[in-house]
Amino acid sequence: KKIPQIGNVILEDWVEVGANTTIDRATMGSTILRKGVKIDNLIQIAHNVEIGENTVIAAQTGISGSTKIGKNCMIGGQVGIIGHLVIADGVKIAAQSGIGKSIKEENAIVEGSPAINIRDFQRSYVHFRRLDKLVKRIDEIERTTK
Repeated sequence: KKIPQIGNVILEDWVEVGANTTIDRATMGSTILRKGVKIDNLIQIAHNVEIGENTVIAAQTGISGSTKIGKNCMIGGQVGIIGHLVIADGVKIAAQSGIGKSIKEENAIVEGSPAINIRDFQRSYVHFRRLDKLVKRIDEIERTTK
């Protein structure tokens, strides 16, 4: 049997919602977009999500149920956020990132999937780009030491 969805959606003042965006009403309680929230096109906001004041979200982002996003956050396009998380105030999430755990540090900047601190991501990415050369170098060392 289908569970009745008896909650609602609250859009506070100066909220902007882009085309083809879906905001699911809460199972019970409210899905809330606080004052000044700007959300782009093609975004999915699930039940019982709360988005803090002046947060902006780029296109094709999905936010799963019961997630709480702080105020003044910036979320890039094609970000996926699993349910029941808390994102602190001022957090910036780079495009195409996957958020699988709460971000408790205010003003954190994260990137990747799974998302990590942007400095750590960039440092890792530099090494990732060099992997082919490193593997060839290791192969050469192994050949010459046999």
